[in-house]
Amino acid sequence: MSILIKPIITEKATTQSETLNAYAFEVSQKANKVEIKKAVEAAYGVSVEQVRTINVRPERRTRYTKTGIQHGKTNAVKKAIVTVSDGEVIDLYSNM
Repeated sequence: MSILIKPIITEKATTQSETLNAYAFEVSQKANKVEIKKAVEAAYGVSVEQVRTINVRPERRTRYTKTGIQHGKTNAVKKAIVTVSDGEVIDLYSNM
């Protein structure tokens, strides 16, 4: 089971990484804060000070089509905001 799925690169996440030294990742639903901390430290070689997690609920949608009403939803995801020690940086763009 992979703990870290992908980094979240949005305008808000980039601002947090520049000002607060906090980086956002999409993580596995079953991962806890200790596992996330160990995974980030192993993958990027930094020391993690704090991990905050967010469970994002699925968005429900209804479409009206010729065949009738279609109900659906998006996938639920879990996000982690990881704060690293001062002076340390995670380079998210090096793998692209």
